[in-house]
Amino acid sequence: MTTGHGPLARFKVIDLTRVRAGPTAVRQLADWGADVIKIEAPEGDAGLGGERHGPDFQNLHRNKRSLTLNLKAPEGLAVLKRLVAQADVVVENYRPDVKFRLGVDYESLKAVNPRIVYASISGFGQDGPYRDRPGFDQIAQGMGGLMSITGEPGRGPMRVGIPVADLTAGIFAAMGILIALLEREQSGEGQWVKSSLLGAQISMLDFQAARWTIGREVPGQAGNNHPTSIPTGVFATADGHINIAAAGDDIYRRFCRAIGADHLAADPSFATGRARSANRDALNEAIGTLIRRKTSAE
Repeated sequence: MTTGHGPLARFKVIDLTRVRAGPTAVRQLADWGADVIKIEAPEGDAGLGGERHGPDFQNLHRNKRSLTLNLKAPEGLAVLKRLVAQADVVVENYRPDVKFRLGVDYESLKAVNPRIVYASISGFGQDGPYRDRPGFDQIAQGMGGLMSITGEPGRGPMRVGIPVADLTAGIFAAMGILIALLEREQSGEGQWVKSSLLGAQISMLDFQAARWTIGREVPGQAGNNHPTSIPTGVFATADGHINIAAAGDDIYRRFCRAIGADHLAADPSFATGRARSANRDALNEAIGTLIRRKTSAE
């Protein structure tokens, strides 16, 4: 997609972000056609090691234009404010105190353009005891609880294989920006949208969090097993692995027919979801043995 096309083509975005969470949010808008101007510091984006033409930088900053400004200098700040006066959105992911020192906080830019939608992405939120701490994806994964339910039982906390805290904080920020733009059509005023790595990870716990808040059940690590839908997992075959998700009684019975194991569907130990949950290990072993035997024969 090129600038000037797409559903967001009428919006101008000023991108003050760096590293990953912020650029992810702005990338969403750029991919949908927004006119994005990425403001770069004279020293470049140190968060990505200066690899401007490398895959990571190009992936995060595609579909954007670029302008270098020294926001610590009055002249650079003046140029930014002229841009903001004509913009719809500003996105930043500084530590919360930095934007105030630079004079690019929401209230300062709102004075220039009351319609501006201003989005902030931080590690731990815009207030609270950890407010001024820098945020890192792996730390947010751990503090948010995600690492405690990732990996095989008994192996200890395990990070997810993608920077999921950065990515989800950015996606949530992009969603908030779009909602604020919709609201602006009614009120005529912008607002301050806030997202954080820690908040995003707590949100991503989803039903595991609900199991604690409602049932006081502490979810644990399940590896490739699904915590509630059984059988779901990765099973070894004679020539590799097969990924199975046979959730629900009807799909489970159809799965059993497909692998020639009607006896497993009829067995009272596995006939219902509750029974399969109580006898998960026995069912997985039976399925694994059958699959290995069949693939060896083939």
